Amino acid sequence: MEWRGKRGSRNVEDRRRMGGAGAGGVGIVGMLAVLAFGYFFGIDISPLVSGVSQSQQSGEPRELTAAEQEMGDFASVILAETEDVFGQVASEEAGIRYSDPQMVLYSGVTQSGCGGASSQMGPFYCPADQKIYLDTDFFTVMEQRMGAGGDLAAAYVIAHEVGHHVQNEFGILPQVTQMRQQASERDSNFLSVLTELQADCFAGMWARNSTQDLAITREDIGEAMNAAAAVGDDALMQSAGRAVVPDAFTHGSSEDRQEWFMRGYESGSLSACNTFKEAGL
Repeated sequence: MEWRGKRGSRNVEDRRRMGGAGAGGVGIVGMLAVLAFGYFFGIDISPLVSGVSQSQQSGEPRELTAAEQEMGDFASVILAETEDVFGQVASEEAGIRYSDPQMVLYSGVTQSGCGGASSQMGPFYCPADQKIYLDTDFFTVMEQRMGAGGDLAAAYVIAHEVGHHVQNEFGILPQVTQMRQQASERDSNFLSVLTELQADCFAGMWARNSTQDLAITREDIGEAMNAAAAVGDDALMQSAGRAVVPDAFTHGSSEDRQEWFMRGYESGSLSACNTFKEAGL
C-alpha cells in the first residue's frame, strides 16, 4: 500500500499535543455517557489496553513523537481518500451530496459531541457533531495485542468509522436508533450488528475504489481481513476470558465482519452493502 505523498484531508483536528486535557477525567461516568447517547459504535477494548496512554493523561502539553506524527499524516491521507470515494459514490449511486466528516485525533481521553471519550472505547463516530474520534495508540494495540498490524488494517478502521458517517448521511443511523429504542435487548443488539456489518462493507467498498490510487494489493487486503477478525465480538469476548454469547454481539462475529468487508471489496458498490435488506428488514 502506497500512501505517502498523497493528498491529506483538511478535516483533521489533532488534539494529541493536549495530553488528554479537556476531558475532565472521563472514567466510567464518561463511558456511560457515550453509551447512553445511543449512537456510540466503538468497541470496548479495555481488557487489551491496560497501561496504554496512561502517561499521556496528565493534561500537560507535549510534543508528538516521530511515529505519532507519521500516524497523523497517514490518518489524514486515508480520510482524504474516503472523501474522494464516498463523495463520488454518494452522488452516482444515491444522488445525494456528500458532506465530509471531521476526524479528531486524541491521546487517552477527550470530549466529543456525544459525551466523554476514552481510548478504552476504541475508535467511534459521533453523529451529533459528525466527527470520528480516534486515539492513534489503538493501532499499536491492534498490532501488538490483537495480531492485526499493517497499513490497510489501520485504514480499515478509519474507513469503517467513515462508513458510519455515510450511514448518517443516508439517514440510516437515526432510523436504527429509533428502532433500537423500541426493541428488546436481543433485537437491539441484532440491529447494532447489522449497522456494524454494513460499515464493514462500506470499508471494503472504499478499499476497492482506492486500489489504484493507493496501490492496494491482495496482501494488503489480508491485513484488513486480519483486523476484521480481531475486532469480531467472539474474538473480543475470548480475549477478555468471557464465554462467547452470540445474542450479546453488537458488532458481529469475526467471520461475518470478514465476509461483509469482502462483499464491499468485491463489488465496489454501496448497493451490495444492504445488511438490513438481507436480514429481511
